[in-house]
Amino acid sequence: MSAQQSGVSAAEIATAYADATPALGAGHALEARLIGAGAYARRLAAARDAAEAAGLDALLIGFGADMRYLTGYAAPALERLTMLVVPVRGEPSLIVPRLEAGMAGDAPAMRGGHVARVAWGETDDPFALVATAVRAGARAGSAPISVAVSDRLWATFVLRIDAALAAGGAAAPTRLASSVLSAIRMVKAPEEAALLRAAGRAVDSVVLAITSGKLLGRSESDVAREVRERLTGAGHEVASFAIVASGPNSASPHHEAGPRIIEAGDAIVLDIGGQFGGYGSDTTRTIWVTGRGGAVPPSADFVRRYELVKRANAAATAAAKPGVSCEAVDAAAREVIVAGGEGERFFHRTGHGIGLEEHEDPYIVAGNRTKLEPGHAFSIEPGIYVEGTNGARIEDIVICTADGVELLNATSRDLYVVEG
Repeated sequence: MSAQQSGVSAAEIATAYADATPALGAGHALEARLIGAGAYARRLAAARDAAEAAGLDALLIGFGADMRYLTGYAAPALERLTMLVVPVRGEPSLIVPRLEAGMAGDAPAMRGGHVARVAWGETDDPFALVATAVRAGARAGSAPISVAVSDRLWATFVLRIDAALAAGGAAAPTRLASSVLSAIRMVKAPEEAALLRAAGRAVDSVVLAITSGKLLGRSESDVAREVRERLTGAGHEVASFAIVASGPNSASPHHEAGPRIIEAGDAIVLDIGGQFGGYGSDTTRTIWVTGRGGAVPPSADFVRRYELVKRANAAATAAAKPGVSCEAVDAAAREVIVAGGEGERFFHRTGHGIGLEEHEDPYIVAGNRTKLEPGHAFSIEPGIYVEGTNGARIEDIVICTADGVELLNATSRDLYVVEG
């Protein structure tokens, strides 16, 4: 298979892929080395201080990214309640089913003695335990008690927690924990940035492998299967998504890979990523399959639209720096595509934050006046989509620095023109 992208040969791609591929399991090993118990102690202290400043009595954190951020524990999403209680007075505690207490105890914040573990048995009432912990750590004279719960906490848990707190005689106004934690989590610490860099390097190696391998005559789902295998082989613990959108499917930004066979004359939007040491990778590159001998080269219209996307990606990247609003970065990308007459075909935001979650604050979208700060990590991913025909997108992950951004994806942003 041949590949032409501004003079980059298939051999050079293969060499770069070999140099870039980390060892299997690299994500877990790097996470353990970079993030120790002390990091979780600092995060818990920052969360407690922010909760107190917000007039809360406690943060109540269920399974998900917030709990992993604060404790290092990836709690299973099960019907038995697991809840981290971070009161503004006293020490945090993790209320956990007894049958999972051993797993929870192995998490860094528990091993470091920064969070007390409270195991509950099958006939115990974990919601009463939560209410007791909240009241014990509430502000002096606080009435009614005010708590914030993690954003994706199941409704069945929220309602039962509210009832348990109200049983003490006072209503329990409930807010979202993101109102407190989002600003903290958005600014990535050096160890988080290191994991995001490693994730970017690992996912780039998969892009290089796929673009230098066989595509013509394969189904989208078969290529997606290869993507997932290569992501885990490159050190990801989870292959979260593998969008392989070919031909007219490339005009659907979140297309699910299916049985369609890749043909000469197809554009392919390859959007892939996963979790590396708990932190996300996410990149998109666009491919054109010509068939043998370059029989079906990209059309002039497609090349024109692709160049608009490439310029929009560069404009947004250049605009992103401390003090610039998220909506201004979105506008920088959008202005290029609108000026090129394709504004209606760029119908999604320019980017999303990334960290322990694949999509998190800050969102690079019109109306978001949040000012970028050093440590903010997010995607820049403009696209143009012609329904029923094809589409194109270029996506990079960047980290805001003191004077601009650091690009975490190093693969070419030129159109990948391959024979197949």
